[in-house]
Amino acid sequence: MADHQGARPAARRAFYERYQDTRGAVDTSLRSETGALQSFVARYRLGEKRVLEIGCGRGAFQELADGWVGIDLALGSGRFVRKPFVAASAEALPFRTGSFAGLWSITVLEHVPAPERALEEIGRVLGPGGVAYLAPAWHCRPWAAEGIHVRRWDELGWRQRLSKLTLPLRDALWFRALAEVPRRLWQELDLFWADGPLRLRYARLRPNYDVFWGADSDACCSLDPHAVLVWFVSRGFESPSHPGRWKRLTARHGGIVVRKQ
Repeated sequence: MADHQGARPAARRAFYERYQDTRGAVDTSLRSETGALQSFVARYRLGEKRVLEIGCGRGAFQELADGWVGIDLALGSGRFVRKPFVAASAEALPFRTGSFAGLWSITVLEHVPAPERALEEIGRVLGPGGVAYLAPAWHCRPWAAEGIHVRRWDELGWRQRLSKLTLPLRDALWFRALAEVPRRLWQELDLFWADGPLRLRYARLRPNYDVFWGADSDACCSLDPHAVLVWFVSRGFESPSHPGRWKRLTARHGGIVVRKQ
């Protein structure tokens, strides 16, 4: 049976169980995110507080806070974790409302079939004044699931060849900006006039759990940092990392920080 985005739940879980035994599970994003997380923990004084990591994998960041708790879809992750661990989905966190002072998630939300549900859960489990550092892989490419960018021309069908031919254009920053900037401006207008929470804007992707062609070939969705910021701000959150409209509009990559009021 398919889930929210056509992904197969059993295949998805089995894929990440296998992934825990690969080298990729060890070093993904560690070098680029360790310093950012250390600064996040220090700035918000989370070292002795209860914090949650969504999609903890092998627990590479578990020593950053004394009260660290990890969740991961893969039960096998627990073999590598020395602190409290639960095998669970980001869309249904098994914790009480307001039970964490801080939270982070690194290169995970793009792999969640229902990302808006995951954001709702993040907001729910944070206590008043709680902060979250979110660093998914932004703007995942729709062609990654088929490996169009890495496969040879003679392996592709005519539709895939046409897609491969246009990749240099579609992947160019200026081309993506032409499409993204108007959407961001429109969302800012929605936020200005809205009298309640806005829906999350994201693109659904078809993940590949059979062949791992490369990074994010298993992504379920393509997220824009601006859209995620707008989603939180429309619900009364602050964003210390991107305060104000201009900072939101120019958000490109890296983590975002949101704080619950």
